[in-house]
Amino acid sequence: MRIDIVTIFTEYFSALNASLIGKAVQRGDITLGVHDLRGWATDVHRTVDDTPFGGGPGMVMKAEPWGEALDAIVPVLPRGDTAPPGDTPDPDGPIPPAPPVGGQGGDAGRARLVVPTPAGVPFSQALAAQYATLPWLVFACGRYEGIDARVVEDARTRMDVDEVSIGDYVLPGGESAVLVMVEAVCRLLPGVMGNAQSASDDSFGGGGGPMAGLVEGPSYTRPRVWRGREVPPVLLSGDHAAIARWRRDCALRRTAANRPDLVKRLISEGHDGSGRPGGPTSDSLDSRDRAVLDEAGFPVTGQGMAH
Repeated sequence: MRIDIVTIFTEYFSALNASLIGKAVQRGDITLGVHDLRGWATDVHRTVDDTPFGGGPGMVMKAEPWGEALDAIVPVLPRGDTAPPGDTPDPDGPIPPAPPVGGQGGDAGRARLVVPTPAGVPFSQALAAQYATLPWLVFACGRYEGIDARVVEDARTRMDVDEVSIGDYVLPGGESAVLVMVEAVCRLLPGVMGNAQSASDDSFGGGGGPMAGLVEGPSYTRPRVWRGREVPPVLLSGDHAAIARWRRDCALRRTAANRPDLVKRLISEGHDGSGRPGGPTSDSLDSRDRAVLDEAGFPVTGQGMAH
């Protein structure tokens, strides 16, 4: 996968050189480019913002540097073209070529532009899994009151564009949101995590595993007893079926306590929370699931939830 990030704070992304993602970059599994937006500013002060038309507080990021940056990183090509960008000049040095893309024709080699904004669609594990299947992501880190809206309008004429929010709150800029999304996506790429099974066992079950639509329950390791607190005996039993059942019970209880919205979605839209037509419904819950949810205050009927 190729990832390009445009920002006025390139140093923010030094964290991506650490841990599993940093190792994947070193191996060449991920091609990472971090680009300073100010390199495309044309005045002596490298200005990237201006006052908003119509008045109001704050500043808005200018269209000109953003347009030039995106043109350099994602050269204008006819829709469906899969040619990589090659050695397009970058103010901070040559942009690395895109990794090979599978197949010929279609949109297999097209970049997907992701713009973090509180006004965007919610970022989720399902969206992270979708992004992990793409060959090329470009992230635009806005600041101040955001980016001139014409930048997104123009970008949509030649690439796929998503405006995405990581939560119902406002941050000073898009950098921390991009870090969250990049880490969520990259850990799902083949070979990044040491144990591929980990993804399907995560909260929200991005791989469609037993945690689909749920938050994960508690975890334990050695020593067996710590400060008088003992590891739950079932985890020491060696009974894998019993352990799996215990973990799902814990996930159901924790989800009911901390994320009742997910329980309601689990019951009304299906166990994976997708809401896809024809997808699983509350009938996907077995009798034990129903009993646990009933104890947690979410009685379930065959057609849905009586709560």
